[in-house]
Amino acid sequence: MAHVNDTASQFPGQVHETPGGGIVLSKLDDVINWARSNSLWPLTFATSCCGIEMMAVASAKYDFSRFGFEVARASPRQADVIIIAGTIVNKMAPVLKRLYDQMPDPKYVIAMGACAISGGPFFYNTYSVVKGADHIIPVDVYVAGCPPRPEALLHALISLQQKIKNGLTREQIKTGKE
Repeated sequence: MAHVNDTASQFPGQVHETPGGGIVLSKLDDVINWARSNSLWPLTFATSCCGIEMMAVASAKYDFSRFGFEVARASPRQADVIIIAGTIVNKMAPVLKRLYDQMPDPKYVIAMGACAISGGPFFYNTYSVVKGADHIIPVDVYVAGCPPRPEALLHALISLQQKIKNGLTREQIKTGKE
């Protein structure tokens, strides 16, 4: 029978003995992050043309369910990531904030398209358009374009998965520092 120290030299993590003779593996966080990243349930928040591109990502051609985004939710209480696709007007901002607040932690946000990122071409001559989702809720990943292609959203979702797998915090995700 191998001694615990012999096992520890083969295992890449650390093995800690417990009083009952069992062991605790320190790589449990890696398993949790892997599971969390491969089962993200998106909450859709589509208010304009980017919503069509977001719908295309769920279609047969792109099929984001292959990557673990199978269950698109209409309820914020069952969602992990909110995809903001389109223009946010001042009347809609409190609704977006309420939906975000109702999501359980950890939660992630993707801003898709020029309107969700910066107000798009509509904020120059109007008072009613919010100049970016990050004025209301924290955004983790931005998807540029007007509207962005479905491949760009799929790339953003996969990038978010990688960041979660690496165990990055929200601040690290936002700044891009690892």
